[in-house]
Amino acid sequence: MPYIREIIQDGHPTLRKVAKKVDPKEIADPLFQQLIDDMFETMYAAPGVGLAAPQVNVSKRLFVMDIQDDESEAAVVINPKIELAEEEIEMTEGCLSVVGYVGEITRFNHVAVSGLDRNGNKIRLEGHGLFAQCLQHEIDHLNGVLYVDRAKNLRKAETEEEQAIADAAQAQAY
Repeated sequence: MPYIREIIQDGHPTLRKVAKKVDPKEIADPLFQQLIDDMFETMYAAPGVGLAAPQVNVSKRLFVMDIQDDESEAAVVINPKIELAEEEIEMTEGCLSVVGYVGEITRFNHVAVSGLDRNGNKIRLEGHGLFAQCLQHEIDHLNGVLYVDRAKNLRKAETEEEQAIADAAQAQAY
């Protein structure tokens, strides 16, 4: 039975560590599968679009995501690697581990990421916009990087638009 885990906040040391690579033999372990189920449960309860293992205090190279659009499905990505990144754009971003703040960050609008799925099979995810933003944001978490490290104009969300982005980020368990 999946359960909701605590999402740790900026200042917690796990968020600043480079997460450990997952041994493919570990993927079939029932405890590892439980972690994946718990991460989805935690992400949806937020409710959200992405959650990296370090955000639930597990230093492993793993994230779950579901941007809940018509073109993409929920995904588990283990040991992700960016294969393609193009078309830099600036976007406003927030994070569940940095509640109530937003900032502008430069990301790639089109990325492709390879890795393993929850069964240990090779996968490749490719997308634009929010999908690409989410992939990059979660991989940053696996490298011990928070968006606040690279964001410009970091501020408490004040305008209605900024509050909506902060609320969405908070809700989206980025």
